[in-house]
Parts: sequence; C-alpha cells; structure tokens
Amino acid sequence: MNIESNADLTSYLSFANYVRCERLCKIRSTQDLIQYFQNDKDKNYLILGGASNVLVIPEYLKRDVLLIQLEGKDVVVKENEYDLIEFGAGENWHDIVIWSLEQGYGGLENLSLIPGTTGAAPIQNIGAYGVEIKDVLHSVRYFDIATGKILTLHNSECEFRYRDSIFKNSLKGKFVITSITLKLTKENHKVNTSYGAIQNELGPNPVTPKSISDAVVSIRKSKLPDPKVLGNSGSFFKNPIIPKELLMKIQETHSEVPYYDLKQDPENVKVPAAWLIEQTGFKGKRHGNVGFFEGHALVLVNHGKGTGQELWDHAMRVQTAVSNSFGITLNPEVNLIL
Repeated sequence: MNIESNADLTSYLSFANYVRCERLCKIRSTQDLIQYFQNDKDKNYLILGGASNVLVIPEYLKRDVLLIQLEGKDVVVKENEYDLIEFGAGENWHDIVIWSLEQGYGGLENLSLIPGTTGAAPIQNIGAYGVEIKDVLHSVRYFDIATGKILTLHNSECEFRYRDSIFKNSLKGKFVITSITLKLTKENHKVNTSYGAIQNELGPNPVTPKSISDAVVSIRKSKLPDPKVLGNSGSFFKNPIIPKELLMKIQETHSEVPYYDLKQDPENVKVPAAWLIEQTGFKGKRHGNVGFFEGHALVLVNHGKGTGQELWDHAMRVQTAVSNSFGITLNPEVNLIL
C-alpha cells in the first residue's frame, strides 16, 4: 500500500478546491484493505473513488483518505444474449462505457461521460437520459469492515431508489466496494431514446448503442463544463419530487413550469431543479470565486480559488432562494464531507 503523509488532495477532487489530509492511502488490492483495517476498525478515514460527487468543506482533513484504485475487467458468465462482466471499483466509469461499446455490448450508452469510478456508481445509483445503473447492475462485491470479509449484494438487495441505495443508508460507513458486475447485452439490445434531446441529437442517424453514446457525449459536452478546466461535480442538487397540488400552485404564476409524471407515483411529479434555480436568477451569476454555470443552472462551479466553504455557502443561498420562491427544498446530490 502506498501511503503519503500530509497529502494534497486538490488534484483528486473534481471541485478542485484546496484540501490536505493526514495520510493518503492508495488502495490497489483487497489485501491493502485487509492490511489497513486489520489492527483498528475504528480508524478515522474517508473513502474516495473519482471524487466526482464529493464536496470536501474543510481545508484540512484530520483523517486518512483511502483512494480506491482497484482495477480489472473480467467476463464471469457468458450467455447467448448477455454477458456478466466484473469491473474493479477503481476503473474510470466512462472508460468502461467506451470499452463495452468497443466489445459490442449494449446497456451503458445512456450513461456515457458521467465522471467518477465504477465503485461509486451503485452508491449514487447514477442515472442519465432515462437509464440508471440499477437497470444493468447484477451485483456488488464489497469489503465488510467489521468482519474483514468480501461479501456480495445482488441487485434486488441494493435498495435502489432515485440517486439512492443501501450504501448511503444502512450500510453507510460499514463497507468499501471492491467491484461491480454488470449484465450487458450482446444482441437485440433495447435502446432508450425516450429523452427528446437524444432524439434531436441523433437526427437521421441509425439508432445503435454507439450512436446513442455519441449523442449523449455531445449533449453533455455542450451543457457541462470539463472538471479539468472548471472545477465542478456535475449536478449539485437532485431534481425535487413534489405533490401535484404544489405543482398546480406554481402553475398559477409560472404556467410554463416543466415537470415529469412518475409512473409508480401518480400523486407526485418531478420538477427540474435547473429550471427552479434559473427562475431565481442564479444561472451564470458569479459570487466571488464560485457560481452556477452559465450553460447549466444546476452545476455549481469553482472559478479557480473557491474553498469548500465558499462552494457550500453559495449552494445554500440558492437553496434558500428556491425555497422562498416556490416552497421547494432542494437537496444536494453530492456527498458532503464536513
């Protein structure tokens, strides 16, 4: 295990805010995990993958940071119409999307260009353009901190919900994901082009997993800033789910409010958080070193020297403004490290 004391984490954080930690431990094997936890299971630590959905607020973390760098791709089951493929938790998510397309697999194309690592994907139940990881995930292998054993959870046991899972709730602080296994189709893949943006981007082109991936990449690049250029973590807030009664009240003054019906929840609707933020005037508006991106109102950005506290304070300004204007509380999608 590679260990660095008083380590600078800035380059590992997608917000690119300055943070140091007591020790940075690079985890490259399950043996590294066993070694780290074997003598003291109550150590003060933080687990990071791609750190693409994390806002670290303090500038100095009085704890260890475990950087998960477990790699590998392994076809574990072959069937006529699909394969089960195990990916190490440290693999870059978009890289495995591209790899799967090159191997002729379908299933991940709508999830193209989502930043982060595979190990973080089921924690957040990442999703985009009508697809979530729960739609293709077979199982998750994880290191159980209490017992030191590698355990497996199958899809039905992961308690997936919108941007949520068992890993953010009853298993929080008790695990380290080591790999995930995905069920990817080889033939007769049912593509999802339900989002109009994809259909518009595709135009007359043939509809294939590769063409959908290309369309998603094009859309995301046109709307979202590159974290390597402008520090950000993608969508900062979740799209709120509200009662239809509240929607009707909002429509009295904002008849154009967009919303999406929920098939399994007919009493409620989903409203785009980006639209709510835009109505309050924060889109593209800079506050010191931070602000919400001019190309997408849902993306909180660091313009260069913003601290974790500055980023959080500005997010709370927007949360308050939306609450005052619409009676809706926006909840962060990113994980906050205090």
